[in-house]
Amino acid sequence: MQQDNQITIFGNVGTTVDYRDVNGIPRAIFRMGSTPSVRDWAGGGWRDLETVWISVKVFRTLATNVSNSIKKGDPVVVTGRIRNDVWEDKNGEKRERFVLEASLVAHDLNRGASSFRRVDRTVTLAAPSPEDRDVLDSLEKSAASAPAA
Repeated sequence: MQQDNQITIFGNVGTTVDYRDVNGIPRAIFRMGSTPSVRDWAGGGWRDLETVWISVKVFRTLATNVSNSIKKGDPVVVTGRIRNDVWEDKNGEKRERFVLEASLVAHDLNRGASSFRRVDRTVTLAAPSPEDRDVLDSLEKSAASAPAA
């Protein structure tokens, strides 16, 4: 049984998406702000509470798609797992912050319209070199002349 909980946060992208390829694995990070509102019964309206800021990390295909789709200021919905990111700063002091490792990032369509563009996931292989082509041709010839089993 999995003991890792998923959470969903609604908010706005607060920074430009930082996209990097780390050892062949695409990774993107951005900050997200979520400002809850509560009903102000005395005033008859709504009142904003303190904004909660969280870093969002995404990997692989999702990272590439996020970097091509999400911009600073966009309203988003993010689902993922909370992790504690620990590091030492340049002064050698221990730092830590909560990071949301996202499994889903989407525009919040309650607050605007968006369009979808499917990403081509087919892998294109490079054409073989002339040396490789010679080897492949000889293998094909030997396979064609081999007796059937």
